[in-house]
Amino acid sequence: MPVSRVGLVLGGGGITGAAFQFGALLTLQMATGWNPNNADVLIGTSSGAITGAMVRGNQLSLETFIGNAGSRDEVADVLRERVYRRSRPSGVLRWVRRGVIPGLRRPDLNLVLGSPSIHSTEGISEWIEGALGDLADTWPDRATVIVAFDLHERRRVAFGTEEAPAAALKNAVAASTAVPFVFQPVQIRDRWYADGGITSGTSVDLLLGSEEPLDLVIVVAPLAASEKRPGARFYEDIFDRFGRTALEQEVALVGQRWPDTDFVILRPDHRVLEAARPNPMSAEAAMPAFLRTLRSMKHELAAPATWDVLERHIVARSEI
Repeated sequence: MPVSRVGLVLGGGGITGAAFQFGALLTLQMATGWNPNNADVLIGTSSGAITGAMVRGNQLSLETFIGNAGSRDEVADVLRERVYRRSRPSGVLRWVRRGVIPGLRRPDLNLVLGSPSIHSTEGISEWIEGALGDLADTWPDRATVIVAFDLHERRRVAFGTEEAPAAALKNAVAASTAVPFVFQPVQIRDRWYADGGITSGTSVDLLLGSEEPLDLVIVVAPLAASEKRPGARFYEDIFDRFGRTALEQEVALVGQRWPDTDFVILRPDHRVLEAARPNPMSAEAAMPAFLRTLRSMKHELAAPATWDVLERHIVARSEI
């Protein structure tokens, strides 16, 4: 039978979002025998950029995520060390030019663009380098897109495509994860970049840059939950609604161009949300979110509507 062409889209979602993605992809691999690195096209945004880099480096494992940590507290310590690297806040003038002044004209997320922070993404870059070795300084052979936001042009930039400047994988990931007010922006060549999730948490539409239509698109979207967490803070629903709206529009656009493409969209359920929220940037919440993801994905993947699609494309492929 013909081999299916698969696209893998990994959305943003903070530290707990990365935990959800690791758990979802490891469960998917165990259930189907399909290696996510076999995806013909991979798109990673923010925390999804970290997971995507690990996928392309064949380093999708629990050890890659938490090292040798043996307890929940040790896991939190490992992730804090990797993610929250302290730095001296800088770039106030850049923030005023790129964020404050445009934000005063149009009050929205513009106000935080380019903002100084006490954290840098250097630890994330070193994490990628330590896990991937030489690949961190180059780019994967398979089609890989890392999404960031250009503070000067005020637009989405898809590293790994012809329209974006050349960049080392570790630097593109660092730029994609630079959440405003949490991390300093990242400079690549003569431009400054921030979190790719500013424009979209998933950027599924970038798959349309593929030379050929894809048969299956798997989306792992931590910040596009379809159910509300009991006791959720007001901002949780705002982020999820923004994520769902963008995701639905992007899937519809791809579906119009490629009407025969199947989609499997994996989102956190209420069990995962209870651990992953209200703060997706919490290192302490990562391991509980990961463990709950393993349990929830067991049921999600076994659902007939999901398994039938997977069996049609990647289960059969893993048996070839």
